[in-house]
Amino acid sequence: MKKLWHISDTHSYHSLLKIPDNIDIVIHSGDFSNYYDVYKNEPEARDFLNWYAALEIKHKILIAGNHDALAFHWNTKFKQLCKDLNIIYLENESVIIDGIKIWGSPHTPQFGNWYFMKNRSKLDKVWQTIPDDTDIVVVHGPPRNILDLSYDRNHNLEMCGCSALKKRLLKIQPKLCLFGHIHNNKDIINAGTTKLAEYNTIFSNGSVLTDGKFGILSSNGNILKI
Repeated sequence: MKKLWHISDTHSYHSLLKIPDNIDIVIHSGDFSNYYDVYKNEPEARDFLNWYAALEIKHKILIAGNHDALAFHWNTKFKQLCKDLNIIYLENESVIIDGIKIWGSPHTPQFGNWYFMKNRSKLDKVWQTIPDDTDIVVVHGPPRNILDLSYDRNHNLEMCGCSALKKRLLKIQPKLCLFGHIHNNKDIINAGTTKLAEYNTIFSNGSVLTDGKFGILSSNGNILKI
């Protein structure tokens, strides 16, 4: 049994996190930085990577999110930087750790002009590449109707997650699905874990910030076992 710490959407406030003890695997599911501009994004991304690499946790998994400009623009160079720091960066690919198969992807449905975003009609092609025998699926955005409630630009409530992702997950039923992207809001709690009736997958929204209150952590991520 492995003890896993899931965090997401630290948005450069990673130093405020309280590091839990006796963790075997830490997984960050994207948005470790903020700026759209790659030159402004670089120092905060490097600061995060150095912090992440220094964690006294054996296995460190990372995917990018829609704010992570450096991962998008540098791509190959960013992957090498992670490798040099002993961080496992996943971009539509798998890794096996102690017999646990982990697949990760940064892609989310299009919303605004950010990174790693695709039209909803094209996302199913990405999700179909998730191997059937995956134990942990790590994505930046949630499946639809699962810890994904937020407001649209007209301040109407909507479920923001991806329906195609949910369909794929319910078919393969991984042990864990880890994501973030949709933070807590002033009157909405998305951070945390949940399960669906008749399915074994545990869904974890590891976002640690609340919209409109960046700089104050609303969560320290989620602790899970696998």
